[in-house]
Amino acid sequence: MTAPAPGSTGNVIAAVCSFFVAGLGQLVQGRLFTALIHFAAAAVLWFFLLGWLVHLWSAYDAATYRGR
Repeated sequence: MTAPAPGSTGNVIAAVCSFFVAGLGQLVQGRLFTALIHFAAAAVLWFFLLGWLVHLWSAYDAATYRGR
């Protein structure tokens, strides 16, 4: 099985998920540890009104993920 290419349907769906809930796209891709990092970073940074940065980073990370 080949790894998904950036822009593949799975990665686009994961990126949209991460845009709305940081880390959800990584969870959809099966990356539990990374999902927890993104979710925790968003939760902490929303106290300083910077959580939207983590949402964008999370969506970009999910969209460009190539797998192993």
